[in-house]
Amino acid sequence: MKRFRRHGHESQRDRLKQELYQFNKTLEHGFPHQPSALGYSPSLKLLAIGNRSGAIKLYGDPGVEFMGLHDENAAVTQVHFLPHQDLLGKTNQSTLIYWINKVSIFQTKKKKTIYLPLSAPPSVTRVTAVLAHSSGELLLLGTEGGHVFIVEVPGFRELEERNISLEQVANGVPDDYIGRRNLEHVEALQENPVNPNQVIIGYGRGLMVIWDLEKQCALQHIPATQQLESVWWIDDGSYVLSSHSDGSYCRWMVGEEDLNDEEEKSDIPYGHFPCKAISKIIQLPTEEGPPFLLFSGGMPRASYGDRHCITVIHGKKHIALDFTSRIIDFFVIREGPRHTGDPSALVVLVEEELVVIDLQTEGWPVIQTPYLVPLHSSAITCSHHVSAIPLKLWERILAAGELQNTHYSKKPWPITGGTNMAPDPPQRDLLLTGHEDGTVCFWDASGVCLYPMYKLSTAGVFHTDSDPNDNLNQSSEGEWPPFRKVGCFDPYSDDPRLGVQKIHLCKYSGYLTVAGTAGQILVLELNDEAAEQTVEAKVVDLLQGQEGFRWKGHTRLDVRDEPVMFPPGFQPFALVQCQPPAVVTALTLHSEWKLVAFGTSHGFGLYDYQQKNNVLVKCTLNPSDQLAMEGPLSRVKSIKKSLRQSFRRIRRSRVSLRKHHVNNAQIQDANARLEAELAEMELAPVQRKIEARSSDDSFTGLVRTLYFADTFLSDSSHNSPSLWAGTNGGCVFAYMLRVPTVEHRAEEPITAHQAKEIQLMHRAPVVGIVVLDGHGAPLPEPLEVAHDLARSPEMQGSHHLLVISEEQFKVFTLPKVSAKMKLKLTAVDGSRVRRVGVAWFGSSRSEDYGESGLVVLTNQGDVHVVSLPTVKMQVHYPCIRREDVSGIASCVFTKHGQGFYLISPSEFERFSLSTRFVVEPRCLVEVPHSGTTKQNRSLRVMEHALLNDESEYS
Repeated sequence: MKRFRRHGHESQRDRLKQELYQFNKTLEHGFPHQPSALGYSPSLKLLAIGNRSGAIKLYGDPGVEFMGLHDENAAVTQVHFLPHQDLLGKTNQSTLIYWINKVSIFQTKKKKTIYLPLSAPPSVTRVTAVLAHSSGELLLLGTEGGHVFIVEVPGFRELEERNISLEQVANGVPDDYIGRRNLEHVEALQENPVNPNQVIIGYGRGLMVIWDLEKQCALQHIPATQQLESVWWIDDGSYVLSSHSDGSYCRWMVGEEDLNDEEEKSDIPYGHFPCKAISKIIQLPTEEGPPFLLFSGGMPRASYGDRHCITVIHGKKHIALDFTSRIIDFFVIREGPRHTGDPSALVVLVEEELVVIDLQTEGWPVIQTPYLVPLHSSAITCSHHVSAIPLKLWERILAAGELQNTHYSKKPWPITGGTNMAPDPPQRDLLLTGHEDGTVCFWDASGVCLYPMYKLSTAGVFHTDSDPNDNLNQSSEGEWPPFRKVGCFDPYSDDPRLGVQKIHLCKYSGYLTVAGTAGQILVLELNDEAAEQTVEAKVVDLLQGQEGFRWKGHTRLDVRDEPVMFPPGFQPFALVQCQPPAVVTALTLHSEWKLVAFGTSHGFGLYDYQQKNNVLVKCTLNPSDQLAMEGPLSRVKSIKKSLRQSFRRIRRSRVSLRKHHVNNAQIQDANARLEAELAEMELAPVQRKIEARSSDDSFTGLVRTLYFADTFLSDSSHNSPSLWAGTNGGCVFAYMLRVPTVEHRAEEPITAHQAKEIQLMHRAPVVGIVVLDGHGAPLPEPLEVAHDLARSPEMQGSHHLLVISEEQFKVFTLPKVSAKMKLKLTAVDGSRVRRVGVAWFGSSRSEDYGESGLVVLTNQGDVHVVSLPTVKMQVHYPCIRREDVSGIASCVFTKHGQGFYLISPSEFERFSLSTRFVVEPRCLVEVPHSGTTKQNRSLRVMEHALLNDESEYS
């Protein structure tokens, strides 16, 4: 009966787990890594981006997102929307993938692959140009061999009788032209806007042929002499523009007989010196006024060959938009129901960001993007998530951010396809990212779009090489070409010491702490008005006067002596500078006690930011740890250090053997007794021995975690504020704090004295500390109880201390600090803990039920949930590839069972472990009536609810 009761209990627990935990990778935030193709559907108002790993992502109105992935890991080089709203992607392996949208779902797994005749060699059939005919019935495929294959849509049957061979095209071309050059590959295909039976075929060496699809003959040959880059047929069909490799473009009248005089029609915008190729050219008319002429490239090769520019010419207006990275492609959005009106916006995809230019507002300003924002404008160095932001703080941050965005266009976002069907987010969530240039970006992480709210820069506090008067948007008067910088991607940092390493925001008080690479800790408060003030540095010597050590790393940052004008937003009012200026490795803030705790590889300290005094300084440096003194910029250390450690290990092992040398009979007796004892014990089947780490290992004094708690340290009847610190050497320090009452807080100093010290047996690094109250619940955040957002912690029952090391979870009783229970991780499956956080998991069945759990990420990329206070493993899921070291290092957990990690320098993958708290795209795209005969389809709907892997691609 005992077994049956236990089994029944486990079954009930399994059902409860299903109501609490569910793993989903829900969406990807940020800018696609290594984009390689751009497409746009004017009728659907959807944007498509293909990248080098074979993915195609579609975007519409904010919240409308789709994603498909090709089978082969091949770069998507072209993306085309077909007239009946299906999607075609071409890879660099010359495979054409036809993405079908059926009723009620955008099918990312049902597709067709187009193969050209296998009888021809690959050099002939490799596709170089694609034209989706406006009839919706034909697909024209230009190849490397110069042939044009015509394929029927949607059956994808090759119409061999209508194929256009190179021999047919060459018939009628002047003999001297053919004789001196090979026509090469098909570079461009375009349809006559007023006569769909006519298409122009452009060849790499310059020849252009106007071909009649119905009569199957050439109507006109345009024998250009320069290498062809692109072709554009003007709206009224009267003439054709061609751009060339020498930086020129030409106009060719359609229907003229003699087109040999190229010089009269050629124009080199940035000549007379040699120029780079014009890779794409567009000309669009306006109802009142001159047309818009836009082209990419064409810059003088010697002077500006490294610039990535798109030139926009409209009457007397002439601007060379200077982008931050290589241009992939661009298109223009036009007004009107048939999308043939005046140009309204220029959309440019560059390698590191998407830029949209408002062409109807004076000065052609940039339109702020609600998604696809380059998170990596400066490299991301850390992340911090804050859940359930109060409305007042949220509005103040938004207001500060709006003041930073006055240079953006007031026009709404022009890509508006689809409808966002997701409900409003239940709460306001912030994701803060720290960057290499000393900035902190605030992102609205409540919904599908990671929207930029506000940007804080810490560089103004220090002397750097940057000029604060620099303005990227200013251009010199009379400069030629007339450059204008656009885009926000800027990977270069003026000083690597500015890099942000740790962030902590209190959502109730508005206090923010930011810690950096050179041991600087800034304390900031939110101010709605600009303020001019001086920030004085409080130097903290973490070495405590120890002699015999010399810091070999970088120097500290120089603080500005003069007052600095800080704009509205978060403004610094206190600065702590650690000596030596090592990277800050741990940071926490207690806004109720007005305290900040910080740690480096040398020790930790406690700072009172109300009185601007140091409360506590503790050196944790091991005397043998020379590596911690050399700093991250030192390079002369590795071989000598590792050899020294190897010899020490050899010596220790030999000494150990001498000490424990006994005769064989004693060994046999001991083994027999051990086997008898093991037979009586129930051991875990795959337990492994954890070897104790040497105290000589590097960085044992590095502080990994800091934690404030109001708990019992001296006796079980008097609770007091305390600070806990865990180090890389498996040591936990506990300090009792005396915080004066509110009335005397400004005058009386805060005192701290050490109350406890715990040394873990195996010296594994301590990655997390949590104190559990009398009910076994984690203690609430500072000021959370005061704002009636959490119940007061239970102070009647005994508290427990949970110490999370890389190898196990161990619970101690307080105040005696005696071990109560533990859960092994490394000994069981060989994993090590890399990230840990406390989360609340709500039941999907009952609104009133939920459990606190410990969320753990290991070095294998697995995510575990451990129950509190029983410390039992509940569920585990594979999340990140074990080889993805940067992804594991960048992971951050939320308070409601979600997480973020970097899948590339510019993209966060979002995942959820909770059944109740899930953020995912839910959207509709209504596909309009195509108007064709063969594809006469009724209203269709593309719907996408989940972006998790449905991967059975056929």
